[in-house]
Amino acid sequence: MEARAGTVGERTGVVIVGAGPAGLTLANLLRAGGVDCVLLETESREFIEQRPRAGFLEEWVVRGLERRGLAGPGLLGAQAHGDCEFRLEGEQHVFRYGELSGHRHFVYPQQLLVTDLVRAYADGAGGDVRFGVRDVALHGIGTDAPAVSFTDPRTGQHRSVTCDFVAGCDGARGVSRKAMTEHGAGVFRHDFGVGWLALLAEAPPSAQRVVFGLHSRGFAAHMARSPEVTRYYLECPPGDSPENWPHERVWSELRLRLGAHDATPLNEGALIERRVLDMHNYVVEPMSYGRLHLAGDAAHLVAPVAAKGMNLALNDALLLADAFLAHYADGDDGALNGYSETCLRRVWQYQEFNQWVSEILHGPSSGDPFRAGVAAARLRRMTRSERAGTALAGLYIGSDADH
Repeated sequence: MEARAGTVGERTGVVIVGAGPAGLTLANLLRAGGVDCVLLETESREFIEQRPRAGFLEEWVVRGLERRGLAGPGLLGAQAHGDCEFRLEGEQHVFRYGELSGHRHFVYPQQLLVTDLVRAYADGAGGDVRFGVRDVALHGIGTDAPAVSFTDPRTGQHRSVTCDFVAGCDGARGVSRKAMTEHGAGVFRHDFGVGWLALLAEAPPSAQRVVFGLHSRGFAAHMARSPEVTRYYLECPPGDSPENWPHERVWSELRLRLGAHDATPLNEGALIERRVLDMHNYVVEPMSYGRLHLAGDAAHLVAPVAAKGMNLALNDALLLADAFLAHYADGDDGALNGYSETCLRRVWQYQEFNQWVSEILHGPSSGDPFRAGVAAARLRRMTRSERAGTALAGLYIGSDADH
């Protein structure tokens, strides 16, 4: 695609499209390493700092951010979890993955991490970020001089930034993934055939750990987000409408599906978010073409079965930052050339584990006695066998996933 006539031109090293966790992490690391970059985001700063999404960070990711100076006191002081609980037929089954693996999850909602990273890049380091841009388009990604064009929301002026590389961190519907597939990348997708009603409740957490309810009426989950807010999920038909789930129906189903002997009653409160997720996974392969490299949801999606999505996005950003810095520091393009292959090893491991856990969560509600039996067998092995549990804990917490 050619830039339109009258476009105002600029020049930088790397253009990053998308200010989510991956794009912001990459921008901060490039800025710290002395590499010029421009960060483009179609939404406003206020929007991305308030958008609720993922909330669990694996410890290896937190330590990776900490080593690079990007883990602030909020993240490092966040509540840590080392176990989770499955409830099936009134029984509680605790998976103590922290004891088995030596690693934990940190509970830190995505919007808090995004806020930290925006402040570090834009306010602390004076990084170049353009919010609210429109008409973003990629040009010449197969050449040595790619460019990204956009419309400036303040002036209405069309601008183009020529660069050495483009980092596509703009999600599944962004221009980067579209450009990659137009140049031959495959999109490999798996649909689970179920929906999840994603809920945020103004209610304190009702348990000290993540709770998964396995029930013939459908899966349910409880996940703390803060001392005052809890994330819940309810399995529902794909394509269902949130309007079909009024307050009383939601809490009735949560009480039923998360019920167990001697379990603490749920703390109920106002529902401040209700949206239906059609559960699916996808992988874009390869993640690189020419001077364009994808990261985060632009390259892969892992349904929120095992809290993997934000961790994968940050892994991409850390690897891509290291590869760019090696290129600019001493002309070493080995890591950049191998970026896609390196990322995809972990991506596919997480996809496989996601599929495995999904059968535990959805088997009891499938209506198929065979699948329900398999789910129960997997749950017993996960929580009662130390040998099996240790292997699964390494995958659950991401400490054993680069194979």
